[in-house]
Amino acid sequence: MQTQRIKSLTVILQKHSGRDIRGHVSVRHQGGRHKRFYRKIGWFRTKEGVPARVVSIEYDPNRSADIALLQYADGEKQFILSPLGLKLGQKVAQGNAVDARVGNAMKLGSMPVGTVIHNVEIKPGKGAQMIRSAGTSATVVAKEGEKVQLKLPSGELRIFHSDCMATVGQVGNIEWKNRCVGKAGRSRHMGIRPSVRGVAMSPRSHPHGGGEGRSGIGLPSPKSPWGKKTLGKKTRKRRKYSDRFILQKRKKSN
Repeated sequence: MQTQRIKSLTVILQKHSGRDIRGHVSVRHQGGRHKRFYRKIGWFRTKEGVPARVVSIEYDPNRSADIALLQYADGEKQFILSPLGLKLGQKVAQGNAVDARVGNAMKLGSMPVGTVIHNVEIKPGKGAQMIRSAGTSATVVAKEGEKVQLKLPSGELRIFHSDCMATVGQVGNIEWKNRCVGKAGRSRHMGIRPSVRGVAMSPRSHPHGGGEGRSGIGLPSPKSPWGKKTLGKKTRKRRKYSDRFILQKRKKSN
């Protein structure tokens, strides 16, 4: 259900086509997308004690998840990520005294062990930053004082502060991962430009380029267009401050 545009909650999303402030390409394979309005999502659920009603559930072209429009009892409206099972007309709330029902937001310290959650804050009061993609969720594994252990979608076991806010439930639109783009024109409509393989380029354009006919990359390991090792090269900063909060590293993808 798509409602009429709410001007206070939308803004025109400027096109940059992957260019930086100098006009140089900083992100490849971007450009030529359809015009979009950015929907301002409420990453802060701070209206404690003020109930809200789900007015509509809408498509958002800026993210994989659907969004829900809430109307609070005081008249204010807000977009949130639509969790799985949220229905039109349903009432949601936020605060430490609310039940752990789908769509309700509360601090991690107030959630029972085993609760499935999304839209999690990394630091208290900073706004939700994690578990926001379609179909993703985390699970409250254990609680000890001000520390709460969460099992993240990647398999990582991580400690969060008990004052961090989160929303109960799994992010909706779970079929998004099974989508089929179908044709090149739809990719261009979304702003995704063609991606050329390095081995199909000349040696002056890519380290994998050159050779006679269909030849390999000619290197012991793959490299980026700028000569840096890639595909397996670790990109996480060594001795990062947040390493102390990771109890179990994420699972390696096949």
